[in-house]
Amino acid sequence: MDLRERAKGLRGEATEAERGMWYRLRDRRFMGLKFRRQVPLGRYIVDFLCSEMKLIVELDGGQHMEQAAYDQCRTQWLEGQGYRVLRFWNDQVLLEMEAVLESMQTWLEQQERPSPPAPLPQAGEGRQADRD
Repeated sequence: MDLRERAKGLRGEATEAERGMWYRLRDRRFMGLKFRRQVPLGRYIVDFLCSEMKLIVELDGGQHMEQAAYDQCRTQWLEGQGYRVLRFWNDQVLLEMEAVLESMQTWLEQQERPSPPAPLPQAGEGRQADRD
């Protein structure tokens, strides 16, 4: 199974914490930013990605303690690609969602937002065609 197929499968098997977080992030509900879930990056699949701000949000369950070394290598690789990884425990998301979102918002507000692209010229604007 390739990474994209696996990511699609993970979207269908979301934990309760992932479903709750996705509800808060989807459709630009959080700070007007576009987030995607279960996104392949390199050889990894990240829980939530905001490409515009190069932010990855990872939710860790009870298995995280056994995976600490793997997650550290994974985080180092992702940060080496220019992403910032914020990690939260599933229980934090389930019990303290507002505090988790506030932590994310604090980090995001400290970042410089990329400039939006210049609007395309409207009909009748821009270069005039040569009239000979």
